[in-house]
Amino acid sequence: MIVRIMGEGQVRLDDGRLTTLNKLDDELLTEMERGDEAGFRRTLGALLDAVRDAGTPLPDDSLEPSELILPSPDATLEEVREMLSDDGLIPG
Repeated sequence: MIVRIMGEGQVRLDDGRLTTLNKLDDELLTEMERGDEAGFRRTLGALLDAVRDAGTPLPDDSLEPSELILPSPDATLEEVREMLSDDGLIPG
């Protein structure tokens, strides 16, 4: 799977990592619903770190279609809310 982190680039990520990412995504949704800005920041950072750590960066000039697009680390709660689907940021 190709994942894009807005403002950073793309990484190739094994589909087997989705379970871990979905747990963080669920936690992020809960914090957003509560308006927990500190928790939102912490969990968004953990989600993006998990993608960076598990993924293999693609070259900057690579233009692979992204199957998943995640917000930048400095995205606001409102910006992330606009990106959400019924399943959160990560489907499944």
